[in-house]
Amino acid sequence: MALMREAGVTMVSLGIFSWANVEARPGEYDFGWFDRVMDRLADNDVAVCLATMTASPPPWLAKLAPETLPRGADGTVLWPGGRQHYCPSSPVYREHAGRLVDRLAARYAGHPALALWHIGNEYGCHVSACYCDVSAAAFQDWLRARYGGVDGLNEAWSTAFWSQRYDDFDEVLPPRVNPAFANPAQQLDFQRFSSDALLDCFLMEKEIVRRHTPDVPVTTNLLSVWKPVDFFAWASHQDVISHDSYPDPHDPAAHVEAAYNYDLMRSLGGGAPWLLMEQAPSAVNWRDRNAPKGPGRMRLWSYQAIARGSDSVLYFQWRQSRGGAERFHSAMVPHAGTSSRTFREVSALGAELAGLPELLGSRVEAEAALVLDWSSWWALETDSHPATDLRQQEANLAHYRPLWESRITTDVVHPAADLSAYKLVVVPNLYLVDEATAANLVAYVRGGGHLVVSFFSGIVDECDRIHLGGYPAPFRELLGLHVEEFWPLAHDGEVPLALTDGHTATGTLWSEWLTVEGAEPLATFTGGELAGRPAITRHPHGDGVAYYLATRPDPTTMGLLLRRFAAEAAVPPVLPTAPAGVEATVRRAEDGSRYLFLLNHNPFAVTVPVPAGARDVRTGSAPEPEVAARGVVIARLG
Repeated sequence: MALMREAGVTMVSLGIFSWANVEARPGEYDFGWFDRVMDRLADNDVAVCLATMTASPPPWLAKLAPETLPRGADGTVLWPGGRQHYCPSSPVYREHAGRLVDRLAARYAGHPALALWHIGNEYGCHVSACYCDVSAAAFQDWLRARYGGVDGLNEAWSTAFWSQRYDDFDEVLPPRVNPAFANPAQQLDFQRFSSDALLDCFLMEKEIVRRHTPDVPVTTNLLSVWKPVDFFAWASHQDVISHDSYPDPHDPAAHVEAAYNYDLMRSLGGGAPWLLMEQAPSAVNWRDRNAPKGPGRMRLWSYQAIARGSDSVLYFQWRQSRGGAERFHSAMVPHAGTSSRTFREVSALGAELAGLPELLGSRVEAEAALVLDWSSWWALETDSHPATDLRQQEANLAHYRPLWESRITTDVVHPAADLSAYKLVVVPNLYLVDEATAANLVAYVRGGGHLVVSFFSGIVDECDRIHLGGYPAPFRELLGLHVEEFWPLAHDGEVPLALTDGHTATGTLWSEWLTVEGAEPLATFTGGELAGRPAITRHPHGDGVAYYLATRPDPTTMGLLLRRFAAEAAVPPVLPTAPAGVEATVRRAEDGSRYLFLLNHNPFAVTVPVPAGARDVRTGSAPEPEVAARGVVIARLG
């Protein structure tokens, strides 16, 4: 407790993996040791984000009920000895987990330390889908609810192909290992079901804690931007969005991906402040090469989360373990103890944050948005496509990074969301789109929005069936073109481009044989089979404009184009000029106060032009124009 006071700790997430310690044998509970920890935290004014302890069942459950263990697509049983060794659909697992949560919530309801419920932990991190017979039966029930009758399933899954017609839902299985390509619609629906199965586990526990503690908010820690779990489907069930962030210090672009993740977390909550639930004080333990965070980087990356909307800086873990799989994962109190760089840095940051209460509750505002849809992501990355190396996150970051480099604040939104607040919307690769979502994007442009759409978008419906009428049928009129053939490039292949303004460039990964139907070519292919054909187009539609990229331009050209499109949409950068590697955002408080964040990700000092009238929030004086290496400036704008 004394060390926590020294480090400035005001909240802990407690009990995440404590199930086996409080229920060592079935039905025998011992909360005495946990009571002492809760009481001591309360006595020291440390709030508790209390975990429901269900993320890792005790070994006795596997012995008592082996049917609770998950199976892989090839039938392999995933045994105890790690964590998350449970089938999400298992009623036996849910019964035991629910009983534990009921005891926990009843015991600590009204405890002065309890501030927030932490349901589960990093759902889907290790077992994102289970293929056992229990899951198969649950999948069949999920399909009955979705399609009503088996004829609806056959239509949606196009089962006339390869003699896959089903006569009864009981014949349907998860996409287990088979001799050929699994049905793409079956794969897609199983991804949806698996995310929903995990969500059902969360909602079961949420209902229990809500019954005992109706006024205590509920959250779960969303892991990075995690493909198996549809964050948009989960977001409305959280009272506050929480996030676990582990950028790689070896990755020179780690801070850009982290910014993208943070922008999504902020967007999931409708712009409300979110919680950085976990980050490493220094090194992690689970990569091939686990680099520590160099001096100043933990502070810089912590402020990056705050700059993009977080109202917290938490860490995993408090005291570094002597044994276990995460014994080399860093901690606030490392093996070296308090006479360590890590403890000194986290303590110094704790003191700094305690002096910035005026930032709490303020919000980040964005005039640009990037579109992400989990169903489209899942469908895009299935097999039997024109190219099987299209990756959604790679596409998103290729479009996001130029906006970050231009200091244009960008939300990350679902394509069916209300887009009217945004002047520019970027659609990296929206392979799957239903009619209503397509109509939403078309209406956005018709109403005056500027939309950027990249290749292989608008190709299939919600059941992974081709939209007929010429690619991309839902967007053909909007874009003023149609695509006759997909022309993926060879591995590591490139195609030369010429922009109408004289700029020469390179396209990568993909190309398309397209014919304009009213669109204006902004660039053409100048080599290969498509030489002379349009590569990038612009098409006014209603009161807005739609752009189309039939290839992925090289990073320099992508930046040039997105800056040009943003300028045409009247989307200003936070700062018009700043050195490369400098991140800039603004948070706005309810009283109208605006706070400028400048983060220098360079290992050297830079000079940044700060707006006139700005005042450093710590000193009250004008900020120095030089920002130190890995330095942070927070200024109240005049």
